[in-house]
Amino acid sequence: MADEVTGIVGAGIIGLALGREIAGRRPGTRVVVLEKEDRVAVHQTGHNSGVVHAGIYYKPGSLKAELCTRGKAMLREYCAERRLPYDECGKLVVAVDAEDVARLDDLEARAGVNAVPGMRRLDAAGIGEIEPHATGLAALHSPHTAITDFTRIARSFADDIAAAGGEIRFSFPVTGITSVGGGLEVASGDETVRVDNLIICAGIHADVVSGLAGDDPGPRIIPFRGEYMTIVPEKAPMVRGLIYPVPDPRYPFLGVHFTRRVSGEVEVGPNAVLALAREGYRRSDVSLRDLRGIAGWGGTWRMARRHWRTGVREMHGSLSRRAYMKAARRYVPEIGAGDVVRAGAGVRAQALDPDGSLVDDFRVHRLGPVTAVRNAPSPAATSSMAIAEYILDAIEGKG
Repeated sequence: MADEVTGIVGAGIIGLALGREIAGRRPGTRVVVLEKEDRVAVHQTGHNSGVVHAGIYYKPGSLKAELCTRGKAMLREYCAERRLPYDECGKLVVAVDAEDVARLDDLEARAGVNAVPGMRRLDAAGIGEIEPHATGLAALHSPHTAITDFTRIARSFADDIAAAGGEIRFSFPVTGITSVGGGLEVASGDETVRVDNLIICAGIHADVVSGLAGDDPGPRIIPFRGEYMTIVPEKAPMVRGLIYPVPDPRYPFLGVHFTRRVSGEVEVGPNAVLALAREGYRRSDVSLRDLRGIAGWGGTWRMARRHWRTGVREMHGSLSRRAYMKAARRYVPEIGAGDVVRAGAGVRAQALDPDGSLVDDFRVHRLGPVTAVRNAPSPAATSSMAIAEYILDAIEGKG
């Protein structure tokens, strides 16, 4: 019989990476992953763009900068071992005006501190050599930025957990967490699971589930829907790899970009539209309970006062394909509104502090036997194996 049982809430890529790390590092521990859906990777993991980031954007010294670098190397090795798709198609971050160029200078310096491998600066002619149909004044080229299939990786992590004697219990939405006799009882309705310690990786529901364990209400999770367009097959060959804008430093979003998928399709997106439900993958998805939670958080109104113009612009792009593609055409002018069709959407779990600040870095809370991942946006999938190492080191007192 196992000496210890560790429970993990959430079978997205972070929860599964943690389960795999624990099973490998602690052979005497039984891992039980509790997932409210009927399969793994249903939400953020299964709706992201599949990009393995190289570490260009992240503030030096931050958890994102540290764990992205480590996580990318680990993920590349894992995909090679398991014969999972991993294609270093490369990325251009393109500046199209003078303001962009100034920001590109800052980004280049940051990427240098983060030791992004192989990165170089290009002029307009250099952009054309990498992406013949792209235009811009200057760009950063990251040749080792890659694409993969994070859903397949998550399934492989789940297989690793099962092979080590762990369990993934599906259709188990957590409704209660109670301290009992030196351990914890995790409830889903009338059904309960007894664990010695618990790690909460609940993504879009991170604040709610953490609150069941007595964690602080902040940061609150605010859902932002990211909508994609797919380029028609006739125009897809115009994009060889990844083409990104220079991001606005006020936001933790990277802007609408061109992304080649391992399937061969090329997508444009995502935007960032405030969703009206935590699982609001469609504009018609509305949850009054979730809306009350969004409106009842003081940080929401402080954020809205600062950024309402951006919100209006994003909503316009959501409603109008032509408006959506207007910004994208600055980078690839030959692909317009008539060359794309609406595709899927994801929902980003964006943590928001009480002062209205969008939380940028990863954030993890500790409450005795409970560890709560409160903010894990991009590049969390890239960093997943390193995040698992980091959290387990912290639990074991090594961090």
